Amino acid sequence: MTDTMTTTSTWAIDPAHTTAEFAVKHLMISTVKGRFADVSGTIVLDEADMSNSRVDLTIPTKSIDTRSEQRDAHLRSADFFDADRVPAITFTSKRVKAKGDNEYEVVGDLTIRDVTREVSLEVSDEGRNQDPWGGTRAGFAASTSIDRDDFGLTWNQALETGGFVVSNKVKITVDVEAVRA
Repeated sequence: MTDTMTTTSTWAIDPAHTTAEFAVKHLMISTVKGRFADVSGTIVLDEADMSNSRVDLTIPTKSIDTRSEQRDAHLRSADFFDADRVPAITFTSKRVKAKGDNEYEVVGDLTIRDVTREVSLEVSDEGRNQDPWGGTRAGFAASTSIDRDDFGLTWNQALETGGFVVSNKVKITVDVEAVRA
């Protein structure tokens, strides 16, 4: 709702039109991509001063999809996300900094398993539009890279030729469509 005293508005993330994806090197030679089929959360925007904006995301770990049921089961296991014990990945912003026209740095706490680390997201405001049902929608694209070891995702296997089965660096992208509350 828009507060009549401020330019603050609240937006609900639309899970049907939002994707959270990741990419990681496999066998040191190719990139494997996956996604989480479910993302929810809230964005509070202060259009007059974006530094007052904030975002909260929740991503159920059981919704992982890498197009391989065997790999997905392994990723849900205690070797990786431990989805039965820790059902969600969360992100809670701490600060927003303008970087240029419609470009922002959003710094916040990313929690995977029981580990919380501060990460910085590069965010692009993709704009606003009216939907056919009378609502207003906003789009955002975010990206970052993390070291999975920092979050306790340490399973790996050494290769005879050197290197490992899975790289530590994980590229993360989130494309969000949100509906004004």
